Amino acid sequence: MTMPNFLVVGAAKSGTTALYKYLGQHPDIYMSRYKEPHFFAFEGESLDFRGPRDAAMMRFMTINDPDEYRALFDGATTESAIGEASPMYLYLPGAAENIKRHVPDAKLIVVLRNPADRAYSNFLHMVRDDREPCAEFEDALADEPRRIEENWYASWHYKQMGFYHDHLKKYFDLFDREQIRVYLHEDLNFDTIPTLQDIFRFLGVDDTFVPDVSVRYNESGAHKSKSLKSIHTYLLKPNGLKSAVKPLIPLRLRRSVIASVVGGIRNKNLVKPSYREDTRARLIEDYREDVLKLEDLIGRDLSAWRK
Repeated sequence: MTMPNFLVVGAAKSGTTALYKYLGQHPDIYMSRYKEPHFFAFEGESLDFRGPRDAAMMRFMTINDPDEYRALFDGATTESAIGEASPMYLYLPGAAENIKRHVPDAKLIVVLRNPADRAYSNFLHMVRDDREPCAEFEDALADEPRRIEENWYASWHYKQMGFYHDHLKKYFDLFDREQIRVYLHEDLNFDTIPTLQDIFRFLGVDDTFVPDVSVRYNESGAHKSKSLKSIHTYLLKPNGLKSAVKPLIPLRLRRSVIASVVGGIRNKNLVKPSYREDTRARLIEDYREDVLKLEDLIGRDLSAWRK
């Protein structure tokens, strides 16, 4: 049974959904049946996250059984690069160690985004999914320590998740540098094809392949229409319609259908609220020291992140 030989390990809200889709177009790459199984973070664990709808989301997304995880790759045939993308691996404790134990030779891909912008995008993601109880980003940031203490899932750790240096250093401590490739969100966003072709070379597959990058994936934002928001919320939460079709559709197909339908409705209804300049400036200052250390760790100029 197959295990992956490469992983996209982070960071959340940095373009990893798009990367998962683009990599999956390559004929020599097989991506897991769905994104974010989180296996290496939660293998064998009984999860008890307590944020709004955390329990339902974990049941829907997470795999903690080795055989079920391997089954995500059972469609692989002649592909030489077999991978999955769980961007929380960068942040969640124990993930790096479990990857080292299970697939010590795996190649690791990291995409990092300006942490102040990543935090706000993360907040908008939870607003979009009708899970964030605070109307204002500033209130959610103030509430973050309580949420962490009460064991809300990592998706709620808007600020804490952005201290990349310490999260990434554990991977450099465990794996050879040649196994790790770090990109910036800007690379993927503004230099998409050359970045993807560099990843193809890293994975040892044909680097002349050009994927279709015209579609944007997993965008965040607030809802414009209350009617569409109600439909979106209804489809996300447990309801009679989902209960009726549940026995008729296999779990893996169900995940794909829900993601496609809900995502389509959601994306037609998004608007991006403005980001308060004082809040962003304060976060940039809070991240300054970590960003400086990160520059040395990955050998990239991140001065734009400190402005």
